Amino acid sequence: QVQLVESGGGLVQAGGSLRLSCAADGITFAIDAMGWYRQAPGKQREWVATITNRGSTSYTSSVKGRFTISRDNAKKTLYLQMTSLKAEDTAVYYCRNQRYPDSWGQGTQVTVSS
Repeated sequence: QVQLVESGGGLVQAGGSLRLSCAADGITFAIDAMGWYRQAPGKQREWVATITNRGSTSYTSSVKGRFTISRDNAKKTLYLQMTSLKAEDTAVYYCRNQRYPDSWGQGTQVTVSS
């Protein structure tokens, strides 16, 4: 089990930007793949982005070119820089350690107004 604490969400106008952070515990953080997920009301939690231990990234098509996932292993922190936000990005955002796929934090709410 790992403790994950997401932060940085808020209310932003369409076209704006936010940077989300995920503080993660775990001795193996530096070698674990990490990901961001989101869940909008009435919808399933969906994968947004992943970053491997070596920094390789991947994104769901709807956010590619707008979101950037990154990590700071020294701080054991995962980030999601979101730009050009759209109303469709409104959701609760969660981070996940691939090593512990069933462990989730409380999430951070991102609301994008049109």
